[in-house]
This record gives sequence, C-alpha cells and structure tokens, in this order.
Amino acid sequence: MKKFLKVTWKVFLYFLAIYFASSILFVVAYRFVNPPLTPLMVIRLFEQAANGQTIKLKKSWVSLPNISPSLQIAVVASEDNRFLEHAGFDLEAIEKAKEFNDRKKGQKVRGASTISQQTAKNVFLWPQRSWLRKGLEVYFTVLIEFVWGKERIMEVYLNVIETGKGIYGAEAAAQTYFERPASKLTKGESALLAAILPNPQKWNPASPTPYLLGRQQWILWNMGNIGKIEY
Repeated sequence: MKKFLKVTWKVFLYFLAIYFASSILFVVAYRFVNPPLTPLMVIRLFEQAANGQTIKLKKSWVSLPNISPSLQIAVVASEDNRFLEHAGFDLEAIEKAKEFNDRKKGQKVRGASTISQQTAKNVFLWPQRSWLRKGLEVYFTVLIEFVWGKERIMEVYLNVIETGKGIYGAEAAAQTYFERPASKLTKGESALLAAILPNPQKWNPASPTPYLLGRQQWILWNMGNIGKIEY
C-alpha cells in the first residue's frame, strides 16, 4: 500500500509539473500569438449542438489600435475602474463586494473580477464557479500581468470576450450590431457594448431595453471620470 501511494504521489507531482510548465509556455506564447479558440467558445459550440441550434462562431481578431479608444474606456468604466492601477486584483473592490454579499445573503452575489481576471478565465479556464477554477484564475492572472502587461491584456480581452450568442470580440460585435468596424464605434455604441458584457447571451445592444439604456448612461458618465487610457 505504501509503495502504491508513493508511486501515485510521484505520478501526481509529475503531471502537476507538466501542467505548470505547459501553462507558462502557453502564457508566453500568447504574448505574441493570438489565441485561436477559448474554452468558452468550445463549450458554447457543444451547447449549440446539444440544443439542436445552428452552430455559430463569429469572431475576427483585430489589433488594439484598430479598436475604438471609446470601447477601451467603456469596458474599464463598466468592469474595472482601476485596471491600470492594480496588479491584477482590485482589493478595494473585493472588500466592497464581500461587505455587500454579507449584507445581502441569499440574494444575487456581487463579483469583483478585474479585466485581468476575466481575461485569464476566458483564455485558459472554464466558466463555472468553483474553488479550483478560482485558484487557477489567480495563478493565470498573476502570470499574464507579469508576462503580457496591461496593453496586451486589454487587446486579448476585447478580442475573446463573449458579446452575444456565438459572437466573440469587439470586431464581430461591432459588425453584427452596428454594421461598422470596431475602430469606428462611437462613445454611445461602446457604452452599450460594455453594458451587455455581464449577460451577453440575454442582452442585445442593437435593441436595448430600458435597463440597458440606463447602464449605458451610467457607463458614459463614468467614462468621463476616467478620461483617457494610457498604457
């Protein structure tokens, strides 16, 4: 039995070492090579097939200079006010979310994931909540902050983020909803796109609900507070 446990432990450590070594290689590679697919894209394809839906995967990678600065400001205003200031984790937002969730037990949970954390999750991990996934998210967030830097994180985020049913990234969303390239998005369109990100499967920026229009106005106001983004 002891021998079996010893062998099992060695095998576990071996695979653990391979996992961490390969994860570092992927992070370094994606600093220069654009991720072709993400786990969420693959999961959505299987969901579409299982539900008898038309298989749809619409995405088009564009470099950050070809994405409207308004959209970059809008996602920061909507998702992560201190994106340029923190090292991957907004401790102030985490504390506020914890206090809110403690007060509102049993109700909808408020998150505090930064753009860096969301990018790490989208590119390397699966969407379901679990302690294992959250731990790996922390690990990958530290890696991409160190290896990629803020500009590359924003570029990858805006190219892989889910923006509708089978739609991913700023370019595909801009073409689908507003019939223009991502480089030509206006402030209002950018704010609407940022507004749908918490639930892109449900909301459509081309047909905004009163709630979405309210979120758009708040994001536009906060964009004015943030001003210009300089990486």
